[in-house]
Amino acid sequence: MYVGALTLDILLGDVRSLKQKRSVVRPIVAEVQRRFPGVAVGETGHLELHRRTEIGIAVVSATAANCEQVLDDCERLVAGRPEIELLSARRRLHSDDED
Repeated sequence: MYVGALTLDILLGDVRSLKQKRSVVRPIVAEVQRRFPGVAVGETGHLELHRRTEIGIAVVSATAANCEQVLDDCERLVAGRPEIELLSARRRLHSDDED
């Protein structure tokens, strides 16, 4: 069993309040959940900043290759949104053999 984790550090566009930030972040999280129902996704960092956010995505799979593919697809989906700039993507892959 493999667990893949992806952390996306994102710069938001013209956002001046936390309310505006939510109106940008929620649709991104919802689209990832809709397109990839097997992943867990949510805002995980920069919660008090208006123009920055961190989105965490996790997936569990029987193969490392499938984990990597799903994380690649999720990263591409988020990075393709015109209203944001993806600053960095950090990835980790764990296997139950690592205990």
